Amino acid sequence: MKRHFLSTRIWHWINLVCLVVLFMSGLNISNAHRYLYWGEWGFSPEQAWLAVPRFPGWATIPDYYSLAAARDWHILMAWPFALGLLFMWAAMLVNRHFWRDLRTSPAEWHPRSVGADIRKHLRLDFRHGPGKYNFLQKVSYGLVFAVLLPGMIFTGLAISPGFEAAAPWLVDAFGGRQSARSVHFIFAWGIFAFFVVHVALVLLSGPVRQMRDMITGGKA
Repeated sequence: MKRHFLSTRIWHWINLVCLVVLFMSGLNISNAHRYLYWGEWGFSPEQAWLAVPRFPGWATIPDYYSLAAARDWHILMAWPFALGLLFMWAAMLVNRHFWRDLRTSPAEWHPRSVGADIRKHLRLDFRHGPGKYNFLQKVSYGLVFAVLLPGMIFTGLAISPGFEAAAPWLVDAFGGRQSARSVHFIFAWGIFAFFVVHVALVLLSGPVRQMRDMITGGKA
């Protein structure tokens, strides 16, 4: 058997492209109004809970300020991002990847087990027995798949003017349009943090093998 299913590998690389374009175009959109609020309304800096820095051109798509162009790129990548996540969840349930590899057991949540796993990571010891992933990997992947990625889709819909009119209940679920915008921003940076840690761990645990396995599937 392959270490990584074909569905996982296809989704992994398509999702990487989507997230990079979504994140960089989102930074350009953020430059249009750099203040975040809670609730339904928010206009002035005095009402904001956070003032976001202005992001330079090298970090944005396009590399110059254009709200219209950034929104076009954002919407273009939002569709394959959302449909790809739906496909990945369906694949994980059908091939039992979620149940077999990502599900945690009650014993793994014991403080002693969690502490041991953290200490192993700090020693750069990534061995995790017969399972495919260790506890921290399962929790982080679960958080990304079940919270951050779906959360980006739902908050993105909530702050979309066209969808807001069609489904006001979604906006209400987040406590208002500005709250949904703030959560969207927080989740985006949460995914960025996961990406940085993920890349760092790949580099520390054998980047050539890891990259090869994610392209060819590797051996289980």
